[in-house]
Amino acid sequence: MSEPRRLEVLRAIVEDYVHSREPVGSKALVDRHQLGVSSATIRNDMAVLEEEGLIAAPHTSSGRIPTDKGYRLFVDRISEVKPLSAPEKKAIQTLLEGAEDLDDVMDRTVRLLAQLTNQVAVVQFPRVGGASVRHIEFVLLAPQQILVVLIATNGTVQQRIVRTHADLQEAELAELKQRILSAVSGVKLSALPGELAVAASQLPPALRAHGSTIGRALEQLAGLGRDDRILLAGTANLARSTGDFPLSIGPILEALEEQVVMLRLLSEMEYDARGISVRIGSENPYGGLSEASVVATGYGPDAGAKLGILGPTRMDYPTTMAAVRAVARYLSRILEE
Repeated sequence: MSEPRRLEVLRAIVEDYVHSREPVGSKALVDRHQLGVSSATIRNDMAVLEEEGLIAAPHTSSGRIPTDKGYRLFVDRISEVKPLSAPEKKAIQTLLEGAEDLDDVMDRTVRLLAQLTNQVAVVQFPRVGGASVRHIEFVLLAPQQILVVLIATNGTVQQRIVRTHADLQEAELAELKQRILSAVSGVKLSALPGELAVAASQLPPALRAHGSTIGRALEQLAGLGRDDRILLAGTANLARSTGDFPLSIGPILEALEEQVVMLRLLSEMEYDARGISVRIGSENPYGGLSEASVVATGYGPDAGAKLGILGPTRMDYPTTMAAVRAVARYLSRILEE
């Protein structure tokens, strides 16, 4: 059995099983694919694939289905991730560009990914720890009431209303903004408290009390990190795939509910040369996901945050990988603007 034909037979079995959800026999492979050999030869090829643990016979069926090992070889042999169609790209761009703020961007992203893949989509909010101060804004709402706004380079916008112990004039607030912004612009959020303390000590005596109040508000806003928060969409897609889970979707639903599990899983996934990470069935270190596959990638500055999908091992891997990567690229572009 030649290596190219072995891979071609495996590819045909994977594609047919993903499409039909039915075990695949040699006659079906000959009828549907231009393999150039007889049904008897294909049966021999399938016997070799079964000996290698790449396919298996479910129960007493005459057909075969891919194993986790078979899916892994199939995924590894996808030489390049195919691009999405022009209409799909346009739909992604249109939907994400219409978002109003970061929460809206994340919500649209996770719903879009679930729709494109028909799987459960998972999006981690951008990491704040590695982000920097892009801009700050102070708005005088009343003589002793200020709206403090912190905009980070990862797209997060946090705001808080603070009260001062004495009246503040517009000119004084403008001077505070100019002095504090010049001191903290471009500073990492993790280093913001120290820089704010230095800036406050250098303020004119008449502004120091106000500066300390505003500085404390900025510190609190910088601490509202999103890296421990994820969004899910498309959980109902799991219910439509119950036939793909021999035992129950219960353990998978439990894993999805445990955000710590999902965050750890995403953080541990390593990306290949295609910029994608795929974990198939038993490759997942968490028992509840042993019958599921996860396809993920990074996005944003340094690809620090992750997005991906979770679904049955019987999935259209090429299309799913393309959708995950495309959405991540558009999301990165939106957050950089």
